[in-house]
Amino acid sequence: MSETPGLDAYSLKSAAAAEVAAPELPYRPPMPEKFRPRIALIGAGGISAAHLDAYSAMGLDVAVIASRTLAGAGARRDEYFPSGEATDDIAATLARDDIAVVDLTPHPAERLPLIEAALRARKHVLSQKPFVLDLDAGYRLADLADEKGVVLAVNQNGRWAPHLSWMREAVRAGLVGEVQSVNISIHWDHSWIGGTPFEAIDDLVLYDFAIHWFDFLTSLIGDKAKTVFAVTSRASGQSVRPPMLAEALVAFEGGQAALQFDGAARFGPEDRTFVTGSAGTLASRGPDLGNQEVTLTTAAGMARPKLEGTWFKEGFRGTMGALLKAAEDGRPPENSARKNLDAQALVFAAIASARRGEPVAPGTVRSLSAARG
Repeated sequence: MSETPGLDAYSLKSAAAAEVAAPELPYRPPMPEKFRPRIALIGAGGISAAHLDAYSAMGLDVAVIASRTLAGAGARRDEYFPSGEATDDIAATLARDDIAVVDLTPHPAERLPLIEAALRARKHVLSQKPFVLDLDAGYRLADLADEKGVVLAVNQNGRWAPHLSWMREAVRAGLVGEVQSVNISIHWDHSWIGGTPFEAIDDLVLYDFAIHWFDFLTSLIGDKAKTVFAVTSRASGQSVRPPMLAEALVAFEGGQAALQFDGAARFGPEDRTFVTGSAGTLASRGPDLGNQEVTLTTAAGMARPKLEGTWFKEGFRGTMGALLKAAEDGRPPENSARKNLDAQALVFAAIASARRGEPVAPGTVRSLSAARG
């Protein structure tokens, strides 16, 4: 018969962990060795600045910036790639033989035919996220990319946020054993969407923002998710139209994940991620998505890696770098469209769950419209 636990066990008092050296992990954005194609960016909206800033720092050749308005394309060109071309002829840009890679930033509905046209022209494509509005359309595009022998990737830039990337690589290296739980808690002020097109998006938090963390979750557990139960609420005093509070509980084989999003936290923002496994625990914490301290705790002790970079630099370098490296090596990228559809299935299931008030199995809701009922 086992002895009665001491008071420390009852009070959940933990022993101090010894400090140990952090392992070296390949968390930095990938880059091709020799492949330096001419790139066209289509869509000169707000997010395009983050793309072009990263590509400039990477020394890439953005030869063309195309947008619906020539003035918008010209302004981005002048700021980031003054030797490039600016145009409002998107169809002609996609047909150019000298362009090997196309970065598409428009919103999903207008982006879908552009992705298809680019793939049929045998261009490698980086699609802005969320990738598609319909899972079947996404799989059709992934199949088309395979048929044409080109790479189709999604701009899931959170995959190369230094803290998330290091944690993912630690899991893949087996440093925490089998993943048992993933807890994500994001508190920030999202009221900046007021008066922008984002305010018109229903289910904004689960649809447009949480996709980063659903994607992170699938990078840890693959397609093991069984059900999603989600809720959304309006925060007291929030000034924008869509609910700014959302939570999702994901049951997966051997564990569960809890994702909490508070987009109405005006003061004291905080971002926390906690991953437990059968052999260790990963934790990150910071005041925002660009400043995070990470720890890895195992039987050997606690490691504190010194990470370099920030989300909005490394993230955008990573998505394009992964596409270029994959094209060079002839293999799927870390951020492949096909892999990303597992995350989109979680998003659609979460939205449907919040509407129905019941758990939903990922993959049973095939589109955003079906999720909204």
